[in-house]
Amino acid sequence: MKVLVTGGAGFIGGNFIHGTLGEHPGDTVICVDKLTYAGNMETLAPAMGRPGFHFERADIADAGAIRQVFQRHRPDYVVNFAAESHVDRSIDEPGVFLATNVIGTQVLLDASREFGVTRFHQVSTDEVYGDLPLDRPDLFFTEETPLHTSSPYSASKAGADLLCLAYARTYNMPITISRCSNNYGPYHFPEKLIPLMITNAMTDRPLPVYGKGENVRDWLFVADHCRAVDLILRNGTPGEVYNIGGHNERRNIDVVKAILGQLGKPESLISYVKDRPGHDLRYAIDPSKISRELGWLPETKFEDGLRQTIQWYQDNRAWWGNVLSGKYRGAQ
Repeated sequence: MKVLVTGGAGFIGGNFIHGTLGEHPGDTVICVDKLTYAGNMETLAPAMGRPGFHFERADIADAGAIRQVFQRHRPDYVVNFAAESHVDRSIDEPGVFLATNVIGTQVLLDASREFGVTRFHQVSTDEVYGDLPLDRPDLFFTEETPLHTSSPYSASKAGADLLCLAYARTYNMPITISRCSNNYGPYHFPEKLIPLMITNAMTDRPLPVYGKGENVRDWLFVADHCRAVDLILRNGTPGEVYNIGGHNERRNIDVVKAILGQLGKPESLISYVKDRPGHDLRYAIDPSKISRELGWLPETKFEDGLRQTIQWYQDNRAWWGNVLSGKYRGAQ
């Protein structure tokens, strides 16, 4: 089948493309990416030149360009990873997030409806649920948890989710949605917590930690997430939302210290900085629905995934070195 993957030059989308080409060699994969600062053609290097892979540079909010892509390739399945996703940037420039995350999703939905795709899958985030108190470890996000956003980023993703559900009901479109916890792993742009801490530690630069570092996140290894999305795409029930969590809750400060420990770097590199406005306290997902219905469970323990991630950054200095220097933009 033909799978159109938006945001495929980014972190999770790139990993999904590599996984799809490996697990389903008979499929055709069409990658659509605008190549903003977070899009990196070097992430797609292992896929380039393969007979079943095609790359299209386009903005998902550009209806004309997207319609041309659909007309050329006639995809069977669409997976929308494309999104502005950095909370700090959304606080500074909310309009950019609305344009990509809401209008871009609407454009993709309209094209998918016009060309009769078999399945449209929207990749969302647990941040649409808001946060949980630190003193209630018994509470988890389920698919029935009300949406309660905290940032322009999460609000834009919630808006896109609601639009998808509306299209499913109004036009009877075959749409599924997944909401995942924090991902980590190879090809992660070094502005997010784990890759930023790894690359800063490797270069002996300060590791900025918001507040006291007590905010809790549920960490999900990117390969586990991509496997879950693939299952939902092929076997999920249209109109349903699936939560994808890692069962790996950690305080931010504990994650940072674990990275320093594995790299043999001193904790004196930690630099506590002013907390982010509206910073969510705790995210924790109950993934029992996807486990029950599709047989998915996270396979990677946090300690193992973190070790693999650190090793990848040690083995791929050229990739993140080009990101930090800006050199990767010149090849696009």
